Amino acid sequence: MKKYLSWILVALVLGLLVSGCGGGQDTQQSGNGEGEPIVLKLGHIQTQEDLWQLGAERFAQLVAQKTGGQVKIEIYPNSTLGGDRDMAEGMQMGSVDFALIAGVLGNFEKSFQILELPYLFENEEHLRKVIYGPIGQELLERLRTNANIRGLAFWERGSRQLTSNKPINSIEDIKGLKIRVPEIPAMVEAWKAMGANPTPMAWSEVYSALEQNVIEAQENPIPYIYAGNIHEVQKYLAITNHKYEYVVLCMSELTYNKLTPEQRQAIEEAAAEATEYENQLVKEKTEEYLEVMKSKGMQVTYPDIGPFKEKAQTVHRSYAEQLGLVDLYERIVNAK
Repeated sequence: MKKYLSWILVALVLGLLVSGCGGGQDTQQSGNGEGEPIVLKLGHIQTQEDLWQLGAERFAQLVAQKTGGQVKIEIYPNSTLGGDRDMAEGMQMGSVDFALIAGVLGNFEKSFQILELPYLFENEEHLRKVIYGPIGQELLERLRTNANIRGLAFWERGSRQLTSNKPINSIEDIKGLKIRVPEIPAMVEAWKAMGANPTPMAWSEVYSALEQNVIEAQENPIPYIYAGNIHEVQKYLAITNHKYEYVVLCMSELTYNKLTPEQRQAIEEAAAEATEYENQLVKEKTEEYLEVMKSKGMQVTYPDIGPFKEKAQTVHRSYAEQLGLVDLYERIVNAK
């Protein structure tokens, strides 16, 4: 009898060991088509109505399709995961998986600061030759190597324009103007050179700051201005085209390294397709949004941008020298 009970106990122990090993196998396979999907976070600072949100949604749909549902991307707009700097730091630590970030990347990889100089690019075609050519690839590789953030794709945003409490008809009209700019040194220096009083401020604070007259002006691409409802608190918009814009669809290198080669390829393909979608959307919506804002009372002026450009460019070379990036600056200027 004792011998019989001993065999039963041995059988029970073996059964528990097999069960435990099986559970571990299921956990390991989770996210590889045999368990729960991998859920990744994508953050941005814009509203749910913005084109960034639409582009992010398309990217998430494509990733789900291309991975057969293995990878699910949840989108967090409205600075839910923090401001640009917070999200960039989150990607470095692995607490944020993806983010849409523009000029603030320059705080993590200095070469991006050159792209932030107003009147650096002659037109949108000049911008495209840089960001979609060898220089753009070089910048993304520097970002990955030096900041542990993988740039998946550059998205176009259109050119930045100036909104204000008074009409801007010439460079004289911005003298001393208290204008919000992003927390980007290159933009601060250029606006000072143009005679304005630039005030760095997080985007989430801009609407209320304009409403309370803490600042008198701000500058952004038209879709950004529209999505932020700036036309509700600013009456005038000047077409200055002072900066042709981009945003980078970024990914944590820590997250990237945790995925399978097939999942990585799916994400890269989805990023490329989402870029085409987003760029086309920007083209279509920029003019439409401008007309909508005009119908709501926003008045548009067209100052001569020659003097703006001349003043802004006085800081270009000295700024590039400060960064030790004169060669990069010259290559960008000559990429026309």
